Amino acid sequence: MRISENFKALTPNYLFAEVAARVAAFKARFPEKEVISLGIGDVTLPLAEPVVRALKSAADEMGTKSGFRGYGPEQGYDFLREAIAGYYAGKGAALDKEEIFVSDGAKSDLGNLLDIFPRGITALIPDPVYPAYVDANLISGNKIVYAKALPENGFLPLPEKSVKADVIYICSPNNPTGAAYDEERLQMWVDHALKTGALIIYDAAYERFIKDKSLPTTIYSLRGAEYCAIEVCSLSKTAGFTGLRCGWTVVPKELQSGSVNAAWLRRQCVKFNGVPYVVQRAAQAVFSAEGLRAVEENIAYYGENARLIASALKEKGIRFFGGENSPYIWMECGMSSWEFFDKLLTCAQVVGTPGAGFGEAGEGYFRLTAFNSRENTTVAAERIKKL
Repeated sequence: MRISENFKALTPNYLFAEVAARVAAFKARFPEKEVISLGIGDVTLPLAEPVVRALKSAADEMGTKSGFRGYGPEQGYDFLREAIAGYYAGKGAALDKEEIFVSDGAKSDLGNLLDIFPRGITALIPDPVYPAYVDANLISGNKIVYAKALPENGFLPLPEKSVKADVIYICSPNNPTGAAYDEERLQMWVDHALKTGALIIYDAAYERFIKDKSLPTTIYSLRGAEYCAIEVCSLSKTAGFTGLRCGWTVVPKELQSGSVNAAWLRRQCVKFNGVPYVVQRAAQAVFSAEGLRAVEENIAYYGENARLIASALKEKGIRFFGGENSPYIWMECGMSSWEFFDKLLTCAQVVGTPGAGFGEAGEGYFRLTAFNSRENTTVAAERIKKL
């Protein structure tokens, strides 16, 4: 038995594992130093009250003979799929619940979707972007071409006729740059996919952070998207579910006359046993009127944190992007990004994420996240200004 040769194409350490290892080493050397993390994008606010009530109620149900549930449907319980369909209806996108597949988070599905496609396909991936896209395709033995996201194009690359791909990854708002596509430019990608026969995998994990009402929050608000796009979304950042794990993937029945939808259902039945009942009840509570209000309060809190970081950078004349429609600040660091990581950690005890970890085009940039307490964010901003 041998390990797949494809794993040799991966970098030795996963980006966020490397960040954690360097921070741990620093803390071991300087235990008296207080380190503030604006690095890994994990939420810090507690779950909203409606979510907690739903969790407790579902747990109580599971402790009764009449309310106990064993294996659930792999694609998710109808009560949650219907709630998600209602959420999309509020955006003007009509979805059948059979097109919605509940998952344990966006990261899983973004990689697992490759199971239903042939090996050796070509994937078009933005650079810089969330590294899991690249790693999943390398493990599958796929060819990767990159769409460079640069300041000149607002970190929003557009289709090029000379570039051919089977699968196109789009993340909007983008992680790490914070850039979000407007309707005109996103429609260009949809039209390109329809013309070339490519499939778009659209990562909408940060859609609730979009403040600009003119920007699309789902690809299905675009003309023809149901014929060429799969959308992946998550409650991790929007509702604080990083510890609960719940998201969903939309696979329209219009994709290849339903064959993609059927293939994904079959794949999930083989390799996935579904999200726990109590977690799905908690997720259902997010989509209630009370739940959505609570979620917005948390998002506004993180938005103010982003404003504090942005204000500190503006005061020091440091060029940056993002922060307005995203929880991420993408700043120029004026040196190699790992060098800046070490300098920021050593001199200011602040942790961020090196841009090089998100792709070749990320070198020279650094990502800061708004996911921390107001107190810690305020202190970190002051430390950055002093540095």
